[in-house]
Formats: sequence, C-alpha cells, structure tokens
Amino acid sequence: MEVLRWMMSVTPVWLAPATVYAQRPPYEWGWEHPMGWMWGAWGIGMGLLMLLFWGAVIVGIVVGIRWLVSQGKVSQSDTALDILRQRYARGEINKDEFEAKKRDLS
Repeated sequence: MEVLRWMMSVTPVWLAPATVYAQRPPYEWGWEHPMGWMWGAWGIGMGLLMLLFWGAVIVGIVVGIRWLVSQGKVSQSDTALDILRQRYARGEINKDEFEAKKRDLS
C-alpha cells in the first residue's frame, strides 16, 4: 500500500512535462514548422550544394588513390623498338630490315 501511495505522489512530477507539451498548439505547415526553411529555394540550393560537396569529396578520393597507385609504377618504354628506330635513323639498316625487325618485336 505504501508503494502505491508513493507512486501516486510521484506520478504528477514525471508526467508534468508531457502535459505541458500536450497543451502546445500543433505546428502548421509553413514557416512556423521547425523544418519549414527546407521547403523553399534554400532547401533546393542547400541540397544541390550538398551533392556538389560530396561529389567533390568522392572525386578527390578517387583521383588521390589513382595518383598513389600510379606512383609505384615505373614507366616502361620499349627499349628494343627505340634502339631499332635509332639504327634506322642513323642509316645502319634499311626500311625492309626495319619493318621485318619491327614485326618480330611486336
């Protein structure tokens, strides 16, 4: 019986915020709504800026990763074909030999 009497005396204390909140008038859809600013041109502009920002972040991450991956690669040039071109340019081999060796290399 004592517990019930104690609960009855404490109940109004923890229910007080709920009763105060229930007496407030409901928001109308418009500028008085807590998120009413989001429905106008500001909402569209902010949404586009958010998409632009995250797009730039994602593109930056992808470009950064591709740059880091390419740093580890050593550029490999075809030295045999370069030597063959140099020999042809110096006149050490003729065009027929150049074409035949070029086909062999590729």
